[in-house]
Amino acid sequence: MNMKRLMLLAIALVVAVGVSAQSRLIECKMESKLLGTEKEYSIYLPDGYDKSDRSYPVLYLLHGANGTHTSWPTSGNAKRIIDGVIKEGRSVPMVIVMPDASGEGKDHNGLNFGYFDQTNWPYERHFIEEFIPYIESTYRIKADKRTRAIAGLSMGGYGTMFYTMRHPELFSSACPISARMSGTPYNKNRSYTDEYITTLDSLAGVKIAQSLSDEQIAALRQVRLRVDCGDDDYLFDGNIDFVRALRSHKIPVEFRVRDGGHSWIYWQTALPDILTYVSIGFME
Repeated sequence: MNMKRLMLLAIALVVAVGVSAQSRLIECKMESKLLGTEKEYSIYLPDGYDKSDRSYPVLYLLHGANGTHTSWPTSGNAKRIIDGVIKEGRSVPMVIVMPDASGEGKDHNGLNFGYFDQTNWPYERHFIEEFIPYIESTYRIKADKRTRAIAGLSMGGYGTMFYTMRHPELFSSACPISARMSGTPYNKNRSYTDEYITTLDSLAGVKIAQSLSDEQIAALRQVRLRVDCGDDDYLFDGNIDFVRALRSHKIPVEFRVRDGGHSWIYWQTALPDILTYVSIGFME
C-alpha cells in the first residue's frame, strides 16, 4: 500500500471514530420538594445510549468543596477521560451522574453546602429519597445495588463514604478519592457556616467507621471499597485512620497511595482506575 493510500485510510479512520463517538455530557435540572428548589446536575450518556433501548449501570460522581456539578466536566475533563477508558475496553459503558451539593456564595461553600442534612436543608434525604429515584426513573438505568456505584473527590469522597456507610444496601462499589475523613476544613474560610463545620466534625468519616454496628459492618462487607489518596495530600493521615477503622472491623478495603497531592491532576489520573474498578463490580 503506497503512502497516499495510507494517508487516506488514516483520515477515514479518524472520521469514522468521530462519527461513532456519540456520547453526550449534558446539564439538567430537577425539582426537589424536600429542598424547595431546583437542583442542577450533569450527566454523561455513553455512546449507544441514543441508538438503542439498552439499560446501563450507573456511577454517581461527586464534586468537592468549592465545586459544583460542572467541576468534573470542566476541571476534571470527565467526558474525554470516560470516552477514552471505554474505548480502550477498560470500562463498560455506563451512565455517570454528577449532582450538585454546592452552597451559596462565590466559593460555593456558604449556606446549604454539603452532602449531609442541615437545618431546613435535608440534602442527604434529597439525594437518597429524591435524586437517585428521579435519575433512575428518568434515564435507562439498571436500578439495583449490583449496577449502582458511587465515587467522589475530597468533600465528595467524604460524601461517597458517608452515604455508603449509612446506606450500604444501595451501592455495589464505593470509591472515595482524597477524601476528608476527619477534622474540620483546614481553611476556616468565612463562607463556611458554623453549622456546616460542627456537623462535618460530628459526622466525620473516621468517627462513623469506628462506631459501626454489627449490622452495618455486615452490610459494608458486601460493598466493594476502594480508597485512593496521594502521598502528598494534606488529608492523607485521615485516610489512613479511616482504612484502619474499617479493617479493625474486618471490612475488606483496597487502599491505593500514589504520588501526588490534593489537585485536579491527581483526580484526573484516579478516574480511569475507578471506572475499571466499578465496572468489575457491575459484572460480578
